[in-house]
Amino acid sequence: MRTFNVPTREEVSTESQAIFDSLKNQIGMVPNIYATIGYSGNALASYLAFQGAQAKGTFNAKEREAIFLAVSQANGCAYCQAAHTALGKMNGFTEEQTIALRKGESENPRLQAIVALAKDITENRGRASESNVEEFFAQGFDNAALVDLITLIADKTLANYLHNLTQVEIDFPVAKPLEEEAYA
Repeated sequence: MRTFNVPTREEVSTESQAIFDSLKNQIGMVPNIYATIGYSGNALASYLAFQGAQAKGTFNAKEREAIFLAVSQANGCAYCQAAHTALGKMNGFTEEQTIALRKGESENPRLQAIVALAKDITENRGRASESNVEEFFAQGFDNAALVDLITLIADKTLANYLHNLTQVEIDFPVAKPLEEEAYA
């Protein structure tokens, strides 16, 4: 299979170079998944704009991290499991909570409804059990929240698929594997 290297700043378009510079100034690094998306300046600019717009949606930062953990686990993406375990901890989750969220579980009823539905939708390609959908709405969410959830799933699925194909180096502490994990 083709080997994918993480491109350096000099190996990408001027559009991606400007974004790399901005990321480095904002967060101190260019995560390897963003650098890989940066092979296409258009894709990187679009992806980051898409992510920025989602921050204004239904879910707060902690809830978004919970969704990203569940989706990344369902899609078998080691990179995003690692990145969102680190970001989840920065947003107040414990190691144990990040593991539970990756399984689609939480002791918090609101988070439970969110991650159970996110996991179900991801694993079933847009379909979900009626009980998970109804529990989501029972927690006070509306149709806009459901659309926001699907948008977040799409965001993370893009990054998951890109890493699953390219297998670029993980530049975050590796997430602990789950007992039932069967991904190679």
